[in-house]
Amino acid sequence: MNNLSRNKECKTQIFIPKVQLGYKMEATSATTFSIGSTASFGPKMNLNPQSKAWGVRFNPQNSLKSFSGLKTATGSSLLGKAQKQNQTSGKTFRPQASYKVAILGAAGGIGQPLALLIKMSPLVSALHLYDIANVKGVAADLSHCNTPSQTLDFTGASELGSCLKGVDVVVIPAGVPRKPGMTRDDLFNINANIVKNLVEAVADNCPDAFIHIISNPVNSTVPIAAEVLKKKGVYDPKKLFGVTTLDVVRANTFVAQKKNLRIIDVDVPVIGGHAGITILPLLSKTKPSVSFTDEEIQQLTVRIQNAGTEVVEAKAGAGSATLSMAYAAARFVESSLRALDGDSDVYECCFVESEITDLPFFASRVKLGKKGVEAVISSDLQGLSEYEQKALEALKPELKASIDKGIEFANKQTAAA
Repeated sequence: MNNLSRNKECKTQIFIPKVQLGYKMEATSATTFSIGSTASFGPKMNLNPQSKAWGVRFNPQNSLKSFSGLKTATGSSLLGKAQKQNQTSGKTFRPQASYKVAILGAAGGIGQPLALLIKMSPLVSALHLYDIANVKGVAADLSHCNTPSQTLDFTGASELGSCLKGVDVVVIPAGVPRKPGMTRDDLFNINANIVKNLVEAVADNCPDAFIHIISNPVNSTVPIAAEVLKKKGVYDPKKLFGVTTLDVVRANTFVAQKKNLRIIDVDVPVIGGHAGITILPLLSKTKPSVSFTDEEIQQLTVRIQNAGTEVVEAKAGAGSATLSMAYAAARFVESSLRALDGDSDVYECCFVESEITDLPFFASRVKLGKKGVEAVISSDLQGLSEYEQKALEALKPELKASIDKGIEFANKQTAAA
């Protein structure tokens, strides 16, 4: 497992690119903090994703008030329905920090930046950080950030149960990272056991929590988690997610660069799985609409599929994609929190149990709600280009093999026990 602040004259302003991800500007309080989400195409969506950069103003005296002051770069306020209602009565809206989030593997390369980003959310009341070592320092460091959530640390298996009690969202980045020459399959034997043990603890201590699996290979670890939860009698397929948001983030970035588009305007749905050819960006469904040559389609698809290797090789043995993964995971956590908080227009691509294809698990765009997945958006698989249709059929055998591998592992572990 990974090493599993009143000064009126001085304010820091951080601008985070933001475009609507399946929710309207007049959404709930959760919109007061955003991790660069992208436009979505649900039935209630605003199909015009153009939006401004969002600025988070930090007032060292009162962080909760500072989050309520979130504005666009032009200075116009992005207020939720509740805030607008309170304005009419002369009151000022305050986001309510009410959700507990646990990060398992919080001292690692992904866990640390992910913890910082989640610590910034005004919806989080408690941030529980777990790892097998070195987590006390991370928690102490984060606890000095004057944001609403309380930060607590938990070390080792004996404290894992306490970490998970009463948690609403569990995020699992725990595991070993990829190294040069290592495929996601190479990670399997180590990370599979880690995920199995952690999910067992989740089942015993917070069975109703949303579970976000980041540990690779996601194509196998999510099925493992599902089998573990089934054995415990607490499996809810609507609350188990493989976090594939990084594939969307990468696709948006690469397409924007290639077509000289404003990155906050771009959204590319990505379906399939979360490894190699199982990652299929639907470039034909890019928003805003843009044309690609056959060569561009091939180049962009391959780059998106191999982007993880691109980072591994660039770091030359010093690690894998940690910062971008933390960013993408924080976006997905934020979306989950918004959904839990009652936002009715939240959409994300993720790897879930699905009937959208003949495979038991599949990554596609879903609508999130208070109880997890409310709907799988099957329309994304309609009207695919010839290239995409062929790629979809080509990825299925490999994705099926990875899913089967995870299920087989979980069943063997149960039999051995």
